[in-house]
Amino acid sequence: MGGHGHHKDGLAKLAIGAIGVVFGDIGTSPLYAFRETFAGHHKLALDPAHIMGVVSLMFWSMMVVVTFKYVSVIMRADNKGEGGSLALLALISGRTKTRRWSNGIILLGVFATALFYGDSMITPAVSVLSAVEGLAVAAPAFGGLVIPIAVVIIIALFLIQRGGTSRVGLFFGPIMLTYFAVIATLGVISIVQTPEILWAFSPHYAVEFFLMDPLRAFLALGSVVLAVTGAEALYADMGHFGRNPIRVSWLFFVLPALMMNYMGQGALLYRDGAVALRSPFYMLAPDSLQLPLVALATMAAVIASQAVISGAFSVTQQAIQLGFMPRLRIEHTNAATAGQIYIPLVNWALLVMVLLLVMFFRTSSNLTSAYGIAVTGAMLIDTCLLSVVLFRLWHWPKYYAIPLLALFFLVDGAYFAANLTKVPSGGWFPLLVGLIIFTFLTTWSKGRQLMIDRMREAAMPIKVFIQSAATSATRVPGTAVFMTSSPEGVPHALLHNLKHNKVLHERIILLTVKIMDEPYLPEAGRFVLEDLDHGFHRMILRYGFIEEPDVPAALAKVHQCGAQFRMMDTSFFLARQTLLPSARPGMMIWREKLFAWMLRNAESAMEFFRLPTNRVVELGSQIEI
Repeated sequence: MGGHGHHKDGLAKLAIGAIGVVFGDIGTSPLYAFRETFAGHHKLALDPAHIMGVVSLMFWSMMVVVTFKYVSVIMRADNKGEGGSLALLALISGRTKTRRWSNGIILLGVFATALFYGDSMITPAVSVLSAVEGLAVAAPAFGGLVIPIAVVIIIALFLIQRGGTSRVGLFFGPIMLTYFAVIATLGVISIVQTPEILWAFSPHYAVEFFLMDPLRAFLALGSVVLAVTGAEALYADMGHFGRNPIRVSWLFFVLPALMMNYMGQGALLYRDGAVALRSPFYMLAPDSLQLPLVALATMAAVIASQAVISGAFSVTQQAIQLGFMPRLRIEHTNAATAGQIYIPLVNWALLVMVLLLVMFFRTSSNLTSAYGIAVTGAMLIDTCLLSVVLFRLWHWPKYYAIPLLALFFLVDGAYFAANLTKVPSGGWFPLLVGLIIFTFLTTWSKGRQLMIDRMREAAMPIKVFIQSAATSATRVPGTAVFMTSSPEGVPHALLHNLKHNKVLHERIILLTVKIMDEPYLPEAGRFVLEDLDHGFHRMILRYGFIEEPDVPAALAKVHQCGAQFRMMDTSFFLARQTLLPSARPGMMIWREKLFAWMLRNAESAMEFFRLPTNRVVELGSQIEI
C-alpha cells in the first residue's frame, strides 16, 4: 500500500483520488442491491410498507456499518497509517504478546484475510456482470451477448494489471465523480415525482418492517447488506489516502449520492413496481440515456474490480511479510510509489476463478447469493478485533465501549445470520475458498515455526564455533554474508561451507532479516549490529511489513563493521532446506506434505531479498519437522 505523502497533497485532491479507488465497490452496489431485495431468492411484496422498510434499512445500515463503525471508529485503529484485517492483527499481536487468547485472535484475523480472497473473486464477477446486464434492458437484441462481453472485459482487466494502475488511475477519480453525480441526479429526478419516499430516512419504517413481517425482514437483510459491501475496503485502503480524505469524500459526496439513488429506485418501484423491478437502476434513466448509462456503469464496475484486485496484491504482500505465506514474485509497477505492486500468481489465479464464477453462475442475481457471506463474515471478525482494541489498547471505559460493541455485534451478527440462509444457493463458494486459503496460511505459519524451532535445537552456540573454527580454518579475503532465519546459533550454510570448502572469509556477517509489526521503520532503527570477534559480526536487518527488503541497498549504508561493503568482494550463502517426514510430527502428515510443496515452490531468497545473482551460493540441508 502507498507511502507517507498524504498530507503533502491537498485534501481535495486526495478525496477525489479516494472516490476513484476506495468507493468503487460500494458505489456499484445500486446496480443490484435494491433489485435483489425484492426480486432475489426471498421475494418481497411491492407495497409501500415493504419499499419504505427496505430503503430505511439501507440508509441505517450505511449509517451504522459504514459511517459509525468503519469511518468513525475502526479507522482510528490504524497501524502507523495502514488499515485492513492484517494490519489490525499486527497492531494487536504487537501489543498483547503474553495473552493466552492471542492465538484465537490471530486465527480470526487470518480467517478474515482468507474471506477477503473469496470476496475479491466475486466482486469483479458480480460488478461487471450486473453492469453489462444493462444491455439487455437498453437494447434487448443484445441480451445474448451479456456473458461474452463480460468475459472479454474481465480478461482485459486482468491483462492490464502488469502495466500498473497509476496510468489508468488518473482516469478513475473523474469517471467515478461523473458516475456518482449521474446516479444522484437520476435518483433526485425520481424522488421529485414521488417525494413521500423521503420519509424513509426515519428508522421507524425499518422497525415497522420487522414488526409486520419478522421472517421476511430477517431474510431481506441478506440482500440489504449488498448496499454496504465495500465498507471493509475503506479500511483496507486507508494506507493509500489517509483517514481524512476518505471520511470527507464519504460523508459529503458518496453517501448522499448513494442514498439519492436508492431513494430514487424506491420511488420508481412505488410508481410502477412490477415493470421497473427488472432493473430499477437502469429504468431510472430515460430510454435514450440507458446505453450511455450502461457504458458508465461498466467503467465504474471495472474500477470497483480494480480496487479489489490491487487490494488482493497488498494483502498478499502483508501476509508474506508477516509470515503467513511463502515468498512470491512481487513486481513493482511504479518506481515512485512503494504500494503499487503486481503479483503474477495472485493475478492469474483470480482471473481463472472470476471467469469460472461468471460461467457457473451466469447472472448477477445468482452471484449475489454467493456475495454477502464473505463480506459479513469479515465485518463480524473486524468487530471482534475492534473489541480487543477498545479494551486492551485504548482502555475505553466500559459504559462507552459495551453499548457501542453491542450495537455493532447485533447488526453484524444479524447480517451474517441472514446470509447463512444463502449458503446452499451459492454462499458455500466464498466459505470454501476462505477455508482452503485459511488452511494454506495456517499450515505455512505453523510449518515455518516448526522448521525454525528444529534448526534452533540443532544449532551450535556461536561462541563455541568461533573459538574452535576461527583459529583452525584457513581465512580467505573478502566478505561472506550467511542469511539465517534465526538470530541465534550457527547458520547451517556456514557449517556446510566450512565442511566442504574448508575455508572461512576474512569478514563473516550472520544476517537475519526481521519483519516488524509496523508498516514502516525509520532508517535509524534499521540495523542491529553485534561484533562477535575474529571478523564475525551478527546483523539483524529490520523492515516494516509494507516495505520491500533490499539487502544490498541496506548493506551499502552500513559503516560500523570494517570496510565499506563492495558487491564484487561479497558472497551470499543461502541454505535451501529439504523436508523429511519426521518420527515426531509437529503437524498431520498431509499438512507436512502441503508445507513441503509450498516450500519447494516459494520464490528463492535470492530474488526476494534482491541479491546479485552472480554472488549467491546455495547449500542444501535436510531437516525433519
